[in-house]
Amino acid sequence: MHDPRLLAKPPICRLGCLVLLRNQRGDVLLVDPDYLDGMIMPGGPGKANEPPHRAAARHLHAQTGIIARLTHVTALDYNPADRNLERLALVFDGGTVRDEHPVTVPPQHRSRLHGARFVPVRELPRHMAPSQAARVTEALAGRTLPILQHGQRPD
Repeated sequence: MHDPRLLAKPPICRLGCLVLLRNQRGDVLLVDPDYLDGMIMPGGPGKANEPPHRAAARHLHAQTGIIARLTHVTALDYNPADRNLERLALVFDGGTVRDEHPVTVPPQHRSRLHGARFVPVRELPRHMAPSQAARVTEALAGRTLPILQHGQRPD
């Protein structure tokens, strides 16, 4: 059933695996990377054959110390290959954490982050590039799709 010609050289498409996480006030968790102007949602690229929801959870934990079970995608953003390495950005719904939940950012030399904090939704445009703020706004609309792996919901 598998055509070896199709699998010999699969197309390259890096996935950006991001997490939309809010606190009880509805503020959005953002990280401040040292390689960009402005803040972004926590996350990063998936590794080869790594399920995207696990990549997003891995990056969220490494960047903030927060462990989340990600079960739904709330936005999918296509980026032309000439502008970003990640051609598709998947935004996973990380849900809501308690206001007193600590956010722990590892040292900058390991994480490449200046810090992380919850930002009120009305202030997002002041802290993010316009395309990043628009991505968060769309992700906040409340639409979700379940994550499937071979047609099944993963563990």
